[in-house]
Amino acid sequence: MPDTVLPTQLVELAEKVIIANRRAGRTVAVAESCTGGLVSAALTEIAGSSDVFEAGFVTYSNDMKAELLKVSHDVLDTFGAVSIATAWAMAQGALKQSHADVAVAITGIAGPGGGTEQKPVGTVVFARAERGASPDKVVADMRHFDNDGRGGVRLQAALCALELLLPGDA
Repeated sequence: MPDTVLPTQLVELAEKVIIANRRAGRTVAVAESCTGGLVSAALTEIAGSSDVFEAGFVTYSNDMKAELLKVSHDVLDTFGAVSIATAWAMAQGALKQSHADVAVAITGIAGPGGGTEQKPVGTVVFARAERGASPDKVVADMRHFDNDGRGGVRLQAALCALELLLPGDA
């Protein structure tokens, strides 16, 4: 186990992701918003991860989602930053801006503020895009995590995102 300040369960899952994707011959990229680089940090905690982990984009503001990941302002204005449409566009953008085979995007409301009745604190949206997959094959999900503090929401979101990076046979 690497010497880390990250939660053990996060590093253990990241190691599983690196090993499984290496075995599958896949590279991965991550587009993060509410997790602020936590998924990328976990993946890069694993020695030798550079042959699997291609890129991490931390796009916290809507302007950066648009500029770096090419998420359209129309999508952001119509559906909001915390939406399946935005997460899907972020995942697609991470694929286009990298050479990765698979990308996962995370966007949500970690708290303590920022939540609404429709999207309370703990609302996190995930999307996975795979290079060469049919564009209408959207893999996306909105989850509502327990609001056990900002760190707790971010950890739950990072764990979920790592799970999405596991190949189907892992």
